[in-house]
Amino acid sequence: MRTTTPDSPHTHGRWRRIGSVAVATAALVFTGLGTAVQADAAQSATTSTAVTYAATPCATPKHTGDLTCKSYRVTGGLTAFQKMQAAKTGITPKAADASTPSGYSPTNLRSAYGLTSAAASNGSGETIAIVDAYNDPNAEADLATYRSYYGLSACTTANGCFKKVSQTGSTTSLPTSDAGWSEEISLDLDMASAICPLCNITLVEATSASYANLGTAENEAVALGAKFVSNSYGGSESSSQTSYDTSYYKHAGVAITVSSGDSAYGAEYPATSQYVTAVGGTKLSTSSTTRGWTEAVWRTSSTEGTGSGCSSYDAKPTWQTDTGCTKRMESDVSAVADPATGVSVYDSYGVTAGWYTFGGTSVSAPIIAGVYALAGTPASGTYPAQYPYDYAGTSSLNDVTSGYNGSCSTAYFCTAETGYDGPTGWGTPEGISAFAN
Repeated sequence: MRTTTPDSPHTHGRWRRIGSVAVATAALVFTGLGTAVQADAAQSATTSTAVTYAATPCATPKHTGDLTCKSYRVTGGLTAFQKMQAAKTGITPKAADASTPSGYSPTNLRSAYGLTSAAASNGSGETIAIVDAYNDPNAEADLATYRSYYGLSACTTANGCFKKVSQTGSTTSLPTSDAGWSEEISLDLDMASAICPLCNITLVEATSASYANLGTAENEAVALGAKFVSNSYGGSESSSQTSYDTSYYKHAGVAITVSSGDSAYGAEYPATSQYVTAVGGTKLSTSSTTRGWTEAVWRTSSTEGTGSGCSSYDAKPTWQTDTGCTKRMESDVSAVADPATGVSVYDSYGVTAGWYTFGGTSVSAPIIAGVYALAGTPASGTYPAQYPYDYAGTSSLNDVTSGYNGSCSTAYFCTAETGYDGPTGWGTPEGISAFAN
């Protein structure tokens, strides 16, 4: 196996296109020391404790100009959750497979982010919308399996909790089914459920992964009444994005979360829209601290890790006051994204029906959408991306101060530090206060 040499965090580096084919097709190994290596095809995942994983198929665009999803699926090795369980039980776990959950559970995630109490009592009557491309024909059934296994209340079409529509709002004329995007959809639905189990969920499926179709789906989600919208997709910045801002993402009084990207340092859109909450990714591990958890920037190589950067096009919102970037700076907040410390998801379309562990900032975006939902309906006329900034530096956010995601000429653009930084923003949730009006 060939080891990728870590790049310096303080030298200028080029910006990378989201969802590169190389990243999407390579299986990577995450070692205990955080070194990224390419998986040898002959390696047996069942005998290695290292975690192997690959980008989901939707991380590769189908057509020129398409946006891509932000997820990785674990294919072998022992995840952080499995190691944690082995330490408790003394039983050696199997390598990641589809028969049993091998990623963090809803209980783990709520514990890590101080959400246990809020998740038990908040969210009733709120609706989280999930915007993705193409159709997942098994979405409702897979969600039911996830929720049943973890003891969450049923969320079905019949009881009014779940709704699946096309980008035009149709419940019957749905897009073409797609196995890769179905994995993404299962991930997003499960994470919204994990954080806000009392919330309703609306899945809006775009006809394709183009800006126009995903943007139309975004508008439909808001038109249907969702006050919280999660978007786990993105692409390279372009001069067109300011027009996309006003056409698709400018929805006052709605909390819109967007994955910051999985291609390491480099700004991506729509995460750099001034109207959304850009969500970075961390490595989440148990610790002996009072919190019981610790986090660092997620990065496994120069082309894989949480995104961040200074936008080339979007204006800086008035509430964002870092001085190194004169335009919109990405990210705002963060949550777990490292596949090696990934989350459990149930999926059955196009793969062996069963349990999988996922990572990528596709995990962190719906988590943060769920936190906003627990915190309550945003105030009319406000842009909820501002809310965490009002709590900057307080105990309402876990400041992530270690790790980096690439090379940059301005240190905080790519390196974690006390206070604000690009890879993790102001940090991760500690309760819901920083996400309320």
